[in-house]
Amino acid sequence: MTSSEPFAGDAAARTGADDETARTDSALEPIEEVVVVGTGFVGLPLALLLADRGKRVVGVDIDQTLVRAINDGTLNLDEDDLQALLETDAVERNLEARTEPTDADAFVVSVPTPLTEPNKSPDLSALEDALASIRPYLEPGDLVNVESTVPPLTCAETVVPALEDADLEPGAEIQLAHSPERILPGNVFDELVTNDRIIGGIDDRSRRRAAMLYEPFLEGAVYYTDLLSAELCKLVENTYRDVNVALANEFALIGEELDVDASEVIDLANNHPRVDVLQPGIGVGGHCLPIDPWFLNEVDPEHTNLITTARRINDKMPTVAARKVRRALAPLADPTVVALGAAYKPGVDDRRNSPAERIVADLRADGYRVRHYDRHVDELAYDDLRSVLEHEAADVVVQLVSHEETTAALEEHRSWLADAGIELLQFGVENPIDP
Repeated sequence: MTSSEPFAGDAAARTGADDETARTDSALEPIEEVVVVGTGFVGLPLALLLADRGKRVVGVDIDQTLVRAINDGTLNLDEDDLQALLETDAVERNLEARTEPTDADAFVVSVPTPLTEPNKSPDLSALEDALASIRPYLEPGDLVNVESTVPPLTCAETVVPALEDADLEPGAEIQLAHSPERILPGNVFDELVTNDRIIGGIDDRSRRRAAMLYEPFLEGAVYYTDLLSAELCKLVENTYRDVNVALANEFALIGEELDVDASEVIDLANNHPRVDVLQPGIGVGGHCLPIDPWFLNEVDPEHTNLITTARRINDKMPTVAARKVRRALAPLADPTVVALGAAYKPGVDDRRNSPAERIVADLRADGYRVRHYDRHVDELAYDDLRSVLEHEAADVVVQLVSHEETTAALEEHRSWLADAGIELLQFGVENPIDP
């Protein structure tokens, strides 16, 4: 049976634990040494926070360049709070990056679960490799905590057998928990500290010990459940958002067919006290929303019709946006297009599954001359927008991602653009959702 009991995060939640729970927690072995397998967008911030709070942390990654950059302090992070953590004395003392694990009290697996193409099935090879890498170092009493977002039943059908192969029985000799991450690129530090945590465990002891892992920095509450419910919870959260984005995008497609401004109609509809429709955009990107709903389809295709339809709607929106650009370019002879924005959402440099990059690729495949810039992406960055447009002799400028600075610069130069005969197309001046 699932329990939603808050445990950590504030004094009220902690003091609300009953005497039996308190005795159980006091008997749990302390967690002083942690191995984090996967030091990417999720694993590295966790490793930094734990090291800053005095835990001995080993960050494990197959990328030797990243390992060296962490150890020699040359890694440049795109969030000020995380960069500041990386440069603290505590992190310098307590965090070591390696390409292989070592002994520890707790092992956190934080590796990606991509999709295979074209069948949209989850690829669990990174998780399987991570489990194989820690197997020689596991001992009775250790905690294995999976942070990776995974399909339902992964813990039961993949993680448990891997631990049993190490001759350790989960729940009896070794603790097993699943606590899927809930972070937002661009605001990772705050989200790690303040967001509530869902912790599923193979037994109560595993859940409680996993909560101890986050207690040094967590301000949000912790809610306990079983492994399968924790797996499903993360997928439900992201699928809910994806379906709502798809609804707004389908309204936009209807508006295009009827020659009506769907954004204006949505604004009017949202005056209803029980309606809150999002604004349409060019598609959905990032590491969660384009992927996680397919995990539900993998385990139950019969009952995921709405979910997979929403995925397909959002997946085709870059094609719709590219079609709109082509229409604007049709009257022009051999135009030069400057496309602004390569990240998957405003305010970050994250290009994973970026709809903007798909649009640029489609236009270039059609033979259009497209110059691509993004002020947040190092290899595409620029200092002054007007200088870029003059240098490229732009005929059309297309804003694909509504970075605040880009929107402000385009507004500042709107009169100059008109005088220079440069056509301006803007998509998603406000991204309606942060995947």
